[in-house]
Amino acid sequence: MADLVPGLLICLMVLPTIQHDGNRTWTQTSTPPGVRPKTFRGTLDKLNHTNNNNTTTNNNTGPRVNSEDHVTAYTTGVLSTRVIPSSYIAAMLVGVPSNAYILAFLRLRAKSLSTLVLYLNLALSDLMLLLSLALRVHYHFNGNHWIFGEISCRLITALFYGNVYSSAQTIACISLKRYLAVVRPFLYRRLAKTTLAVWTCLVVWLLFVAAIVPELLVRQSYQVIQLRVTTCHDVLPLEEKSHSLLVPYRLMLVCLGFIVPFLICIYAHVAVVYHLGQSRCDWKPFIRVSTLTFIIFAACFLPSSLLHIAHYICLISSGDDRLYGYYRVAVCLCCFHSCLDPFLTVLISKTAASELQFISLRGISQGPTITT
Repeated sequence: MADLVPGLLICLMVLPTIQHDGNRTWTQTSTPPGVRPKTFRGTLDKLNHTNNNNTTTNNNTGPRVNSEDHVTAYTTGVLSTRVIPSSYIAAMLVGVPSNAYILAFLRLRAKSLSTLVLYLNLALSDLMLLLSLALRVHYHFNGNHWIFGEISCRLITALFYGNVYSSAQTIACISLKRYLAVVRPFLYRRLAKTTLAVWTCLVVWLLFVAAIVPELLVRQSYQVIQLRVTTCHDVLPLEEKSHSLLVPYRLMLVCLGFIVPFLICIYAHVAVVYHLGQSRCDWKPFIRVSTLTFIIFAACFLPSSLLHIAHYICLISSGDDRLYGYYRVAVCLCCFHSCLDPFLTVLISKTAASELQFISLRGISQGPTITT
């Protein structure tokens, strides 16, 4: 599957694009009026065009924004045209080869098939996320002007958000597996671990499909008239009827895609550290590595999720969309987590975590050797 991703991106880059802006052309479909979108708010501008029969018709040309507001400041500013794409490039340069290495060579080193399945699933999700940034880098460096067409904009947006939450869910599954191995070792031994890991990954990918479908069904690219650019996902008109369900959908996605996995990770991490701390063996190296992994996970995913929720609350309550710019910056941290995952995987495998020999809390008997 990973071999198909580069081919998919190449196909997207050569998709025919037909739009019109002076000497530029692009495809532009009319959309019915509606309510609040997820991103910056725009007001749909309707221009009157007179045909040869002197009859007037209204055509949707794109969202109009105040040229002096924060939308314009973000779209034309250094933050979105230099800092964000530079961060994406750094994440891709580190993350693409490291995740490709994990996909190619982890199967030769993993001692547990169930662990192999979960870590390969994480590496695949991270790799797809990082590869989806390629066209976004061009978009930001090009002054937030999208030239690859509406279809590619929808696909790239869907792949990005789908893989962000797939990564968080897979990390939660790995944390839960480690919790069972340490805290419930006898139950863990009775489980069909490989089968359970495969079904877990299938459920994660089903959730991935459910997450990307709404993004594929709504229009994502619009021309911002004053700025003479076509944005991808960043500016959506307030009157879009097709976007009316994005707010509850996105709030549900944040809860299921991050809040629930984050709570699972917190509980699993605290329980594992507590039980290992109560044993008579020295698990300090593993506890330090596990704590570092959890802190990095929280630091990378928590800011974007909190800003995402706060952005929606402000958008619904007062129509204020200024938090969206901060949210886009916080999203860069999710990309850095995807490039750090392979190194954290190797680091954990070199500690006592790779084969935990669980010691019962009473110190009477030694539990079974468990591969996590």
